[in-house]
Amino acid sequence: MIFEAVASGGCRSYLIGCEETCAAALIDPELGQIDRYCALASRDGLRIRYLIDTHTHADHFSATQQLARQLRVPVVMHSASPAPFVDVRLQGGELLIVGRLRLQAIHTPGHTRDSMCLMVEDRVFTGDTLLIGGTGRTDLPSGDAGALYDSLFGGVLKLEPVIKVFPAHEYKGRTHSTIGQELSENPRLQKRDRSAFIEMMQNLNLTMPAHITEALRTNMSGGVTFGGALSIGVSVASNTIDSRVQAVIDGADVDARSGGVTVTATDDAHIHATAAAASP
Repeated sequence: MIFEAVASGGCRSYLIGCEETCAAALIDPELGQIDRYCALASRDGLRIRYLIDTHTHADHFSATQQLARQLRVPVVMHSASPAPFVDVRLQGGELLIVGRLRLQAIHTPGHTRDSMCLMVEDRVFTGDTLLIGGTGRTDLPSGDAGALYDSLFGGVLKLEPVIKVFPAHEYKGRTHSTIGQELSENPRLQKRDRSAFIEMMQNLNLTMPAHITEALRTNMSGGVTFGGALSIGVSVASNTIDSRVQAVIDGADVDARSGGVTVTATDDAHIHATAAAASP
């Protein structure tokens, strides 16, 4: 497997490619790094076939929409994503085939309702579900501390201890961890009792991400450009932010139900995408 990690501030993106077929997938791309992704793919002789967001990002601007237009390749997210522009919607347990690579989706709601991790070979891309020495927050729209506990202790943390962990955020320069290291060293994961974990998550008292409203609107519907978002700025009360963002999410949910695709992995190692019927 060809593997490239791209750091942009605290954000982490990953380019993974099949050495035999040169097919590649780009995980959690950030808007300001588009030229870098394309340069890395060109240097490694890779053709990006899929653009994947592990969840709806609230703290930065995803590059999936712009790259999808530029490269004419599909955007992939979990089926619970509210974004109407997603082309391939994965369910937990389904496979995304990238050349000879098999990326298995693990639905891990908690940080957001549409959060998923991706398991491939000796590593798992955990998005904001599991961080190095931490976890994703659960106080943003669609976050749920109980669901995060279940996703961690009932799912991701049951992987083999040697599995490498590559999160979507890292602020101390570390490249990766392992499931075993996180179980033994991650302070938040020492709260093994469900109610104690929920109480801890509900009392973190974290500040809101900068540009949260614009980031969510862009990442779900393309409602504002990156440059526009930077020039606008956000300085409103957190309860006003929450109500505005929740309105965006509710509206996007309605749009997302009207179309999209469902994905089934088949024995002949390819993906069939079929039009999904609208939910009643």
